[in-house]
Amino acid sequence: MKFKINYIPALVLAIVLGTSSCNDAWVDTKPNGSPTTAYFWQSEEDVQKAVASMYVPMRYESTWGRDLFWVQNASDDLIVGRVKADGENIKNFIPTGREGYLTGGWNDLYWMMNKANQVIANVPAATNTSEALKNRALGEAYFVRGFAHFWLAYIWGHKDQGVPFDGPENPEFEKRVAPQLPSVTDNYEQIIKDLQKAADLLPFFESYGPADRGRAHKVAAWGYLVKTYAYLAQYDPSKWALIPPICDKIKSEGNRALITGKGSGKANYQAVFTIANNWSSEYIWSVTSGIQGGSEFPGVILENKGWGIYNGWGYFQPTEELYDEYETNDPRREVTILKFGDKFRYFGEERSYFSTNSLSGFQINKYMEPYSYGSNANAGTNNQINPSGDYPTTTLNLPLMRYAEILLFKAEALIKMGRNGDAASPLNEVRARVGLPEISNPTMDDLKHERRTELACEWTDRFYDLKRWGDFAKINAPLHGRIHAVKTDPNSSYTIQEVWPARRFDPNKHMAWPISPDEISRSNNKYKQTPGW
Repeated sequence: MKFKINYIPALVLAIVLGTSSCNDAWVDTKPNGSPTTAYFWQSEEDVQKAVASMYVPMRYESTWGRDLFWVQNASDDLIVGRVKADGENIKNFIPTGREGYLTGGWNDLYWMMNKANQVIANVPAATNTSEALKNRALGEAYFVRGFAHFWLAYIWGHKDQGVPFDGPENPEFEKRVAPQLPSVTDNYEQIIKDLQKAADLLPFFESYGPADRGRAHKVAAWGYLVKTYAYLAQYDPSKWALIPPICDKIKSEGNRALITGKGSGKANYQAVFTIANNWSSEYIWSVTSGIQGGSEFPGVILENKGWGIYNGWGYFQPTEELYDEYETNDPRREVTILKFGDKFRYFGEERSYFSTNSLSGFQINKYMEPYSYGSNANAGTNNQINPSGDYPTTTLNLPLMRYAEILLFKAEALIKMGRNGDAASPLNEVRARVGLPEISNPTMDDLKHERRTELACEWTDRFYDLKRWGDFAKINAPLHGRIHAVKTDPNSSYTIQEVWPARRFDPNKHMAWPISPDEISRSNNKYKQTPGW
């Protein structure tokens, strides 16, 4: 379901250029319609509205509100949490491709690409518009197109068959159905071109005033360039060498740094996931949120029915396997996961966690800060959340990429190039922030551990990490949770039990997700199904 957007920050006010949802032509990457060419692109206001329209789906439930997370839920870190047939089919690698959790994201990502293509096609000839605004508008469009394309490519793209792409730079753009590229590597190469153009044109984040925060910026383009190179490197190892220099620019020129100096290691890490640090030095890219607009993900992971105070949805519950991955003295574990008996603040009062609904005995804790405010007697006193639990947005931005991930990609690249000693510095910077001892000569096992524990339950896709690393046994292993004797008692005893049976991930079939058969039919079968499906 897609909820109506009642509130949108200044960045995306006065949206024009078409409908706020996608039409049936799912790969409509072309700028269509006579109003676009005949009546638009005649002022700076027109350009600003066109650029703002590209960002609207960032806040949809079908994208980073919830649905794109279902493919990440297929990892060993999480289970579905509530009976949900489509989610369970994805988790068990038996989807048809028609599940709304898959088709909604596909449609909206192509919608974003379409809007970006409109800007790329029309801004150069826009009248009464400064060159400075044209350059920034084009930079934002290349970033949005590359960003949306990246998500499409890594979710649905296969080494033997890519996803559709077209752009106004191509001579046949107006005359053809967007071609399905031969390989996901071709998609990644196109994404790299777009992100490089974006980085050349965009300003640094610090140049934006408060009303423009949330726009694409130079470091966001560099960040996704790093991630695209890392994903492409599984097919072309030479790409690893391109990553460390970009990571260094993100630090030195982009002024990105970990949040530190808050006291204990736990306080340093917990500070990352606070409203006050929506735009901290660790920020690279996120979903800009507000009490009536933004990502509803914090409410999606909240205890189902929210202990009778606020309407949580109870999805995406952590596993015992994730909990056990942490070193016993790692403060990130408690910041990331709530277990029975853990203390947390909820609507102005300290509580001890229990759950009558969690199938694993755990809940994601990272995004709980907005629910700490207000009064337990009156949820309406909390001005950091949407009054409607049917659209549980908060003022906490949802991080999609932060500086810690850049450090870990640098460490991974160095290890892959045989420079394990050099990899110690970026990897230990992440560990030192939370007070963990240094590792002098880190291996890939160390990197995998650090990436899992630092980025758990974030939109970094543990499942895709396991696929690109070839760790298929971890995908297939049964998953466990804590089954408590009395689910209303925070101090109840528990036994560790299997909560999700072993699965059958087949690397010959499941390396990419199926395309909806309906979309293939709409292309008159010019598009082919993902290999194996």
